[in-house]
Amino acid sequence: MSTKQSYFEKLVAVNVKSKVEKKGNLDYLSWANAWAYLKLQHSDAQRNVYESPETGLNWFTDGVTGYVKVGVVVNNIEHIDYLPIKDFRNKSITVDKITSMDVNTAIQRATAKAIAMHGLGLSLYAGEDLLETTGQDIAKAPAKASATKKTVTTYELNIGDTNWSKVLTYVSKNKELGLATIVKNLKTKYKISAKVKTEIEKNIKDD
Repeated sequence: MSTKQSYFEKLVAVNVKSKVEKKGNLDYLSWANAWAYLKLQHSDAQRNVYESPETGLNWFTDGVTGYVKVGVVVNNIEHIDYLPIKDFRNKSITVDKITSMDVNTAIQRATAKAIAMHGLGLSLYAGEDLLETTGQDIAKAPAKASATKKTVTTYELNIGDTNWSKVLTYVSKNKELGLATIVKNLKTKYKISAKVKTEIEKNIKDD
C-alpha cells in the first residue's frame, strides 16, 4: 500500500505551474507535457485507448453524441477517463458531425485527465490553486514535448477482413443515419474505398 501512496504523492506534489497553458479562462496541462513527465518518472507507464466492441471504432456513442474511453496504467494501476467529444465551445458534438480530428482531440484530453488521476496536474481539475511545492518541477521535462504533433491513425477496411463483421453490425444498428453519416463516422478509424462504400450502401438498403 505504501508503494501506491508514494508514487501518487510524488506526482501530486509536482509543480506544474511553468507548463500550464490557457484556453479562454481555463488552465490546462497539455497531454504531451503530462505524458513526457510521466514517462520520465515511470518508464513502464502505458496508455489504453478503448474501442467499441460493436463498431471497432475508437469512440463510443449513445446514439446522439459520442465519447472516448482512455486508460493510463502506472505501477499496474489503471485509471480510466470517459470524455465527451466536444467542439471549440466545449459542447458535445452530435454523431453526424463528429470528425476524426474531434475524436483525436478528445483522446488526448482524456489522456491528460487519466494521468491527473494518478496525481500529476490533479489540482487543475479540482479547481484549486496550483500547488506551490519545493518538489521536482515539471519544467525538467523535454521542451520538445510541447511541440509533439497530433496524429490520426486509420486502417484500410476490406470486405471480409477481421473488422468487417464489426462494421456490418454498426451499419445494421444505425441505418437511420444514412450512408453519408455512417461512412463519415467509419472514416474516423478506417480508410473507405469506393468498393467498400458500395457494399455498405447495399447493407443499408437490405431489410
